[in-house]
Amino acid sequence: MGLEFMPIFEDWAKEYDETVAGHDPEYADVFANYSEMLTMITEKAGQNVLEFGSGTGNLTMALLKAGKNVFPVEPSKEMRELAKEKPELTEVNFLAGDMENFPLPDGNIDTIVANFVFHHLNGIEKKQALQKYAVLLPRGGKVIIGDTMFVSQMRFDDTITAAIKSGKETLAADLQREYYPLLSNLENYFHEAGFTVKFWQINSFAWIAEAVKR
Repeated sequence: MGLEFMPIFEDWAKEYDETVAGHDPEYADVFANYSEMLTMITEKAGQNVLEFGSGTGNLTMALLKAGKNVFPVEPSKEMRELAKEKPELTEVNFLAGDMENFPLPDGNIDTIVANFVFHHLNGIEKKQALQKYAVLLPRGGKVIIGDTMFVSQMRFDDTITAAIKSGKETLAADLQREYYPLLSNLENYFHEAGFTVKFWQINSFAWIAEAVKR
């Protein structure tokens, strides 16, 4: 359920905002066009949004500013506390939970979003999570995932090799440790769970998957 990566969240929490802003050269390419990604996810989301991996609250703020009803879920206590320190989020209730085990919000939801967290689930867990989301959403409801994804195994392998050659050892280790999906596999998982899906490329690492329940 991705919780084996909790120590990474805790170690990274205080530097997360600086990293996604592009100030860490090792991850600059991963988070290129980050603000555009948040904008696109927000524009594609419906009104009542269940957000997984809310982290330090960047997507939460974008959704709230757009007038959405947001129910943010984050497993890391450190991340939740950092989010609450932001003036725009002091009154927001950040819920403890993960992408498979989470408290249900009061009322119906029409959109589920996850930004740079879905890769913490392995293939089986991804399938299980999407099947659970399909039960929660109405017909026409959406799952929107922004994350590092790859068009092929060759592209994935080449990216690891390039990271090692350029001295980005931490990035290379991340790519080899976690569960970054191939677009074709993720498309199959969505179809099996009863969704149609489209993909948009954000940068050389990141994509947005917008899935609609049939």
